[in-house]
Order: sequence, then C-alpha cells, then structure tokens
Amino acid sequence: MSFCEYTTQKDLRIRSSLLGTFKSVIFAAVLLYMCVIMLTEKRYQKTDSVISSVHTKVKGVLDADSRIWDTAEYTIPSPGGSSFFVLTNIIKTENQKEGNCPEFPSPKAICSQDDSCKKGHADPQSNGIQTGRCTQYNSTFKTCEVRAWCPVESKSTPEPAILGSAENFTVLIKNNIHFAAFNYTTKNILPEYNVTCVYHKVTAPRCPIFRLGDILKEAGENFSQVAILGGIMGIEINWNCNLDRWFHSCRPQYSFRRLDDKVVDERLYPGLNFRFARYYRNQNQSDLRTLIKAYGIRFDIQVYGTGGQFSWFELVLFIGSYLSYFGLATIVIDFMISLYCKSCCSTTSGQKYYDGQKYEEITGPSILMSCQELKFVSFVDEEDIIMVDTKLTKSLQMTIGKRIKKGKMTFNTVFAQLELSFFEGLEEFPLHTRHAKKSSAIPSWCQCLKCLPETAYEDQLCCRYRPGDCITNSEMFRKLVLQRRVLECILQYNNPLLKKNSIGKKQLAEFAQNQYVQWRFGSNKDTVNFAKIPSCCRHEIQNLFNEDACETSFQFEDKDKKMHSASGPSSKPLL
Repeated sequence: MSFCEYTTQKDLRIRSSLLGTFKSVIFAAVLLYMCVIMLTEKRYQKTDSVISSVHTKVKGVLDADSRIWDTAEYTIPSPGGSSFFVLTNIIKTENQKEGNCPEFPSPKAICSQDDSCKKGHADPQSNGIQTGRCTQYNSTFKTCEVRAWCPVESKSTPEPAILGSAENFTVLIKNNIHFAAFNYTTKNILPEYNVTCVYHKVTAPRCPIFRLGDILKEAGENFSQVAILGGIMGIEINWNCNLDRWFHSCRPQYSFRRLDDKVVDERLYPGLNFRFARYYRNQNQSDLRTLIKAYGIRFDIQVYGTGGQFSWFELVLFIGSYLSYFGLATIVIDFMISLYCKSCCSTTSGQKYYDGQKYEEITGPSILMSCQELKFVSFVDEEDIIMVDTKLTKSLQMTIGKRIKKGKMTFNTVFAQLELSFFEGLEEFPLHTRHAKKSSAIPSWCQCLKCLPETAYEDQLCCRYRPGDCITNSEMFRKLVLQRRVLECILQYNNPLLKKNSIGKKQLAEFAQNQYVQWRFGSNKDTVNFAKIPSCCRHEIQNLFNEDACETSFQFEDKDKKMHSASGPSSKPLL
C-alpha cells in the first residue's frame, strides 16, 4: 500500500423501511444513553483526587465517678489528627503496689491446693507471675498467688457506662483540601456557619461541629450501648467538586458508619479498650499507682473525593470510546436478517441472497506457503481455473492445485464497435483427444505437441490438461490474440491519439499476451495478475512479433482481407 493511498470500507445498502427504522431506533438509544452517561457522570471533565488535612477539637465537661471529667481527662491522646478517642467507661484500680496477692478468679487461676499452681508461670492473660501457692481470694474462691501490682484489676465492666453522658460532647472538624491539577484550595468551614451551630442532616448539613450522640445516631447505633465496651466509628467527608465556572460547586457531604464488629462476643475481644497508669509515692516513699482500664469510642475521619473541570481532550476521548456502540445496529440487524432463512441449508432462503450480495467468496492460498509465488493456470479442456500456491518441485503442468470457478468473461468495449463479420467463419476448436505420438524433441509435460523445452518449472505449462489439439491452431486464437489489426484497434481505443506507426512490435507482443489472459481467465483482476501463459502460446506470440517475423504479421492481415472480400462487402467500417 502506498503512503499516499487511503483505504475505506464498501458498504451494502439494503432498502427496507423495517430495517431502516430499527437502525434509527438503535442509534437514538445509543445516543441517548451516551448523553445521559456524559452528563450524570461528567465524563467530559478532567478529574483529580483530593489532597486533605484534618484537625479536630473535642469539647465537653461532666461530673461522674465523684470527679470532674474535662477534655484532658477523656481524650487520650489529645485530639488533633484524622482520628480521636473519647473515653466512655473505666475500670479503676487505686493504690496498687508491688507485692504478692491472689489472682483474679478465672478458669486458669482458680485452685484448690498448691499443686495446682506452678511457680514462675506467667499466663499472658494473668496479672502477674505465680509464686506456687494457692491462697484465698474471697469467701467463695481460692486462686493462685501471683507477684504483681496488688490488688489486681477487677474484670467486671461497669454498666451503664460511667461516662455515658459523653454523647453530649461536641467535636469541631477542620478539613482543608487541595486539587493540585487545578490549583484549587478550600475548607469545610463556611462563612454562613458560626461557632454556635451543630450539625443536622436537614437544617445544618454542612456545619463542621458534631454532637457525638448524633454521629452514632446517624450511623444507626445507640451511644449508651456502644459506650460500655467501646467501638470505632467512621466520619466520612466526601468532596465531589464541579470546578466549571458555569456550574461551580464544591461543598462537603458528611456520612457516618460503624467500622468495628458489632457482635458482642468475649472470644473476639469486642469493643475498644486499653490500659494506662498514673504513678505517685506515699509518705513511706513507696511507689504506688492507679491503674485505669479505659473503654471508649475512636472516631476515624476519612476524606475522599474528586474534582472535575471541563476538558476538550476528555470529551473527545469519551465520544470516541462510545462510537463503537453504534456498531450494535449492524450486529442486531445482521442477526435479524439471518432469521429470514427457512433452514441453514436452504438454497432459497433470504440469508443466501443477503450473503451472496454482501460477501465475495474466494479460495485463499495456504497460510504456511503464503510467501511462495501464486500462480493461476487455465487449461482449454478444463472449465475451472487451477490455483497453485505451493513451491514447485516439478513442472507446473504436473503440479496439483486447488480448483476455483472461472470468472465471467467480459470483452473489451471495442469489440462492440467491430463489424460482426469479424467473428463469422470461425472454425469450431476441436476439444477431442488425439493419439499422435510425441517426438523426442517434445517435452514430456506437453500435451499439444507444440511446446518447447523449458528450464524453469513455472514455464513448463501446456495449454491442455489432456492430449489434444493446441489452442494456437484455433481461428479464435489467431484472430483475437495474433491479429495485428485487432491489437492496434484496441490500443487506439485505449489511447485515441496513438498512431499506428508508433506502435512497436514489443508493445504488440505484450498486449497479445494480455489479450490471451483476459480471454482465458475472465474478468477477475486478481486472477489475471497471477495468470501463467502456456509455453506454446507464449512462443507463438513471441515468434510472430519479433524482429524477424514482421512480414508474417502482415501475411495474416492479407489473408484476413481476402476472407472479408470473399464474404462480401462489409456493412460497417472497421475502426
């Protein structure tokens, strides 16, 4: 293919109101779907992910467990990042000091005698290291003695939660975002909201101050229940920003959900808790501590979102990706047409007619031998054309090939203007088999006894497949291929300004071969381009139009003139 050429498809147009209407419906549906997707999902925009920073402040004071709890007491560690912890329940063990004391009753710690306790053993779930003695814990249980901070911590969790009123605490969330691709920065604290607002899903949906109880309520949870064992809550801030000037919108949307497992099962360690201690010394300079097992709710703030701005590149890319959907019409309509046929093998089905109009069937060369030269052969005593696509290891005459149907023969338009007497008196070409003996000079592959020896396998080709008269002996071959007057007439038809005295014998020889190919191989241009001329015909043409055979050509013309004179005056002049 040339660099300056362009190739396009050739379509078959079917005139049908039903199929045309169906195609239009499919096109309209695809176009509507494409427009809806483009507008609802803003596929015409270039997008960028959000870059976020979060800062929080929790406020609230309450009186519980005979003490005042302020921000420094129930927020551990101090808030400020993308998550914060609020204390809701505690198990406090005061005045602990190092020593020996009975372990808290548990299945592994309960004993009846010293043999049940192993000295130096430390279970990961125990509070200390066993001394090997079994001591009385209370009036009901005896447990293994341990060396630990005594008294050991109680395992009973207070119900209801000690800081159950923490649901009235509030948290301020400061969220700054940036879209680097568009150099756009904003924050969630809007001018229309002041420090007195509290988030409400309907009345104040963008207020950055949240009541803890409302957060759990929006997530479908009860603060009083979650406060007993603790839990993890998620605060999601979604920024879906349209940064186009004509539809500018960039406001946060808040949503809430619980992140931990809500199933209360001791084997799965439900809730959220941790321990910490506060140390001090008494008057005796002994080290004491207060152990606190803290239950609470951790709030994780998750910020996500995208910003979009109109982009011609994204719009063209989206339209280009959806153009393929218009091909659905072709697939569906082709399937509908296939339903016309009565059966897959019926010769009168509508599908057979449609396929005949749409597809052109050819016999293709072997894939493994596609690098070999392709050759088409036409024998005068065979109806089909032979295609040879394999490497020649013997004469082309003897090589077996694939049979393909011969194309329809089309005469050159110039023959329509020639007098009808041109074809009168043509002798019928005999196709019967003759039994003449070959001489030693005739090649073994020759069947017409007029071929000359050839060195190349591809030139070893006769005009016949079986023994018989040579096609060069026919009147049609002499008049259609060899007659100089006919060749000059067709050459001048193709080039009206061409003068007879400027036509060379080499040009006549080439055109004579072209005449033979069109005569024997039909109008299929692909077949003609790979056609092979038999040895007998090629030598007959070369012998007639070489330098030494100039007079022979004119002798043919004189003979033709005599034949025309004998048949009477012509009714139409020759070109």
